[in-house]
Amino acid sequence: MNEPLNPSVQSDSAAAATVPQPAPPLPDRIRSEVWDVPFDHLTLAEAVDWIECLVQRRTPSYVITANVNYCMLHHRDPEMGVITDNADLILADGQPIVSRSRLSKKPIPERVAGSEMIYHLAERCSDNGWGIYFLGGEEGVAAQCAKKLQAMYPGLKISGIESPPFRKLSEREQAEQDQRIKKSGAAILLVAFGQPKGEKWIHENYKRLGIPVSIQLGASFDFIAGKAKRAPILCQKMGLEWAYRMCTDPKRLVPRYAKNATFLLGALIEDWKRLVTSWGMGDWSNRPER
Repeated sequence: MNEPLNPSVQSDSAAAATVPQPAPPLPDRIRSEVWDVPFDHLTLAEAVDWIECLVQRRTPSYVITANVNYCMLHHRDPEMGVITDNADLILADGQPIVSRSRLSKKPIPERVAGSEMIYHLAERCSDNGWGIYFLGGEEGVAAQCAKKLQAMYPGLKISGIESPPFRKLSEREQAEQDQRIKKSGAAILLVAFGQPKGEKWIHENYKRLGIPVSIQLGASFDFIAGKAKRAPILCQKMGLEWAYRMCTDPKRLVPRYAKNATFLLGALIEDWKRLVTSWGMGDWSNRPER
């Protein structure tokens, strides 16, 4: 359900009504494929700079933070191909993806975790006077997330907070939600619907809503609100955050990570076969790019 806006929740519509200044051109992009998903070669800081450029364009766009689960869905779900193709940025939110890219000629510099990027986005929005619309999560979680970020980054504008029901909205409900988001004047729409529901929802709606940047951020709301806990830093660096999360919510995550592990094993076997084949043909420099 919708959560009432409190006095700290501000509308950004007046700022959005001003005539925008010409946006700087987007930086040059470098991409390489890992398991058929084209990832942008960006550090966390560079990704935030890119998103700032996208906001300044004032043209509806969306960003994907892709992990191994996203790569698997990209392979198995026919709807995901066009979502991947139309994304303005695809960030590697998984250490296995970064590690695999090191076998190619264009390795990804680092993991860009959505659960870390959300803090940097809030800081950048606070610095620029931009608003964020928080959409999704269980009732109360988005509000708590927004409250904590606003306390950390004074001046952050909260353009809207909404926790819709976990079902498809009626036509009337969807139209009312559209109007709330459109009139909010938000620069960034953060969505927490889960994967791939969030990416599909954004792809279906982002042009109509007109928000400069939309991003599905998974469990980030839960982490900030304190509903879920991130893995220790050592687990994150070792690429074992998935194992930690699986232990904290086995009923929901064990089936998902079992599928991810099966996909990952199959993908690595295919990578090895291609590498062995290239060696057999005498091409030692032809490392797999997929």
